[in-house]
Amino acid sequence: MPDTSGKDARAAQKDLVRFVRTVVTHAPVRLEPGEGAVTLVPDSKGSHGGKLSRPVSGTTVAQALSLGLVVLDGRCMRATAEALPFLRRALVMPEEGFQEQHREIESGTVALDGVRQAVRVNQLESPLGACARLKEKSGQPFLPPEAITAGERLHADFTRANLQPRLTMVYEPRLSTKTRGGVGGAADLSDSAMSARFRVGKAMEAIGPELCGVALDICCFQKGLEIVERERQWPARSAKLMLRTALMALARHYTPPRKDAKRSHAWGAEGYRPQANDIVL
Repeated sequence: MPDTSGKDARAAQKDLVRFVRTVVTHAPVRLEPGEGAVTLVPDSKGSHGGKLSRPVSGTTVAQALSLGLVVLDGRCMRATAEALPFLRRALVMPEEGFQEQHREIESGTVALDGVRQAVRVNQLESPLGACARLKEKSGQPFLPPEAITAGERLHADFTRANLQPRLTMVYEPRLSTKTRGGVGGAADLSDSAMSARFRVGKAMEAIGPELCGVALDICCFQKGLEIVERERQWPARSAKLMLRTALMALARHYTPPRKDAKRSHAWGAEGYRPQANDIVL
């Protein structure tokens, strides 16, 4: 049976927007009770919006009241200060609705500078998100959770470091206060960007020169597995193996495994027993 909850929600939202727009345009309006609904009619004392006779459901009226978009004064209804901002936001809803059909946003957190920060990732756009859905023959995820977390953390640092290539021309004039011979490059970056670049560099060292390229291509430059294989002339289905190896090394870099305390060993012949004065505290 098809799920109609999304359609019902969009229809209810359209009714709410239409109702609030009517109240804003014709305010104040009177509510005339009817069968299963109420009818909006212009108030003879103040309405200036022309003729109006429009039924509206009681659910829509109750929703507008609960959201603080309208207020009821006796049998007259007026719009609040929140009504206009609500209508402005509603103007972009069709575009947002179209975008929602083509994206799957998941929220998560990434540790940056020791602080957990919220991030939103489009799983349908991110190649790493597509790789996260790969399965082994046994049904287990191809990439362990710690590998996915490491890839997302690398992408967050890469973005914060301003290392993404620009795809459009910058038309703003360059306003520079540097004198001739002044220091440029790293000196123009913020402290957070510099710290992020340092972390990216350390991550690349931890992965190693043989594997850091595939991690950058997929996690940072958002290239798919097939594109990486074609560009690097690798065999089919080999990029995912290289990516898993790279991300597991990266995960160990971000979260080093605990090292067991070193134990001292003493060797002796059969029947050997240590003496008290041989024990070093």
